[in-house]
Amino acid sequence: MAEDKRSKFVRIAESRTNKIINMIRLLGNCSSKSTYDYTDKDVDKIFSTLKAELDEAKKRFQSSESKRNGEFKL
Repeated sequence: MAEDKRSKFVRIAESRTNKIINMIRLLGNCSSKSTYDYTDKDVDKIFSTLKAELDEAKKRFQSSESKRNGEFKL
């Protein structure tokens, strides 16, 4: 039997969301000053970029228009 649209969405959205959560936790591991050297500017750029991408993803759920930016670079 074919998977209905709702079941497919739930399965994929849960999987992708959990992957993103895990990656955010891994990013948090970079906060160790004894292991890494970074500035407040670096941290602000990382989190402003993540917020912008989240905002853009949310907009895609609210409208059919979207824009895609390139890869993140410090």
